[in-house]
Amino acid sequence: MQVYEPYRIDATLVDSTVHHIRKYHKIADFSLLNQNGEEVTQDDYKNKIYVADFFFTTCQTICPIMTGNMKKIQDELKEDQEVLLLSHTVIPETDSVPQLKKYALKKGVDDHKWNLVTGDKKHIYDLARKSYMVAKSDGDGGPYDMIHTENFVLIDKKKRIRGFYDGTNEEEIKRLLEDISILKEEKLPNTH
Repeated sequence: MQVYEPYRIDATLVDSTVHHIRKYHKIADFSLLNQNGEEVTQDDYKNKIYVADFFFTTCQTICPIMTGNMKKIQDELKEDQEVLLLSHTVIPETDSVPQLKKYALKKGVDDHKWNLVTGDKKHIYDLARKSYMVAKSDGDGGPYDMIHTENFVLIDKKKRIRGFYDGTNEEEIKRLLEDISILKEEKLPNTH
């Protein structure tokens, strides 16, 4: 399985400040609040494989399908301590902690496995464009100014991107689960 570097990804999804990076790209440190009002940072995902996505709770189009598929991944890997899930809201001004909690309860989110996070809008947008490379706009200040994609992003234990998957496609979810199994077997060299 390859490591995805910014220069190899569609330039419309990557912030220009990182598009030149050819190696050692890692997910940036973050500090966000989850559905229980607890701070979630990179440390909570240390030495874990995780699947990340971007959504919002009032989305009526692709988000419900994505959330349903993320729930399938959660259920499939419920007992697996090595794998976690992380969903970022793209409209934090609406998706407050109580709103995320309500959504989590409605969708069957397991708090030990899956964090739904909110926080500073610029921080979330920077993560989407500069770390996960899944958003088509920096945002123009409007309420829905980030065009988030349906991508699920697979992150390895060294905070590197190892795959992109269409979160609305059942076959892609199967491929994601297979790739998680491959990653779990992988012995990573100690790089950078």
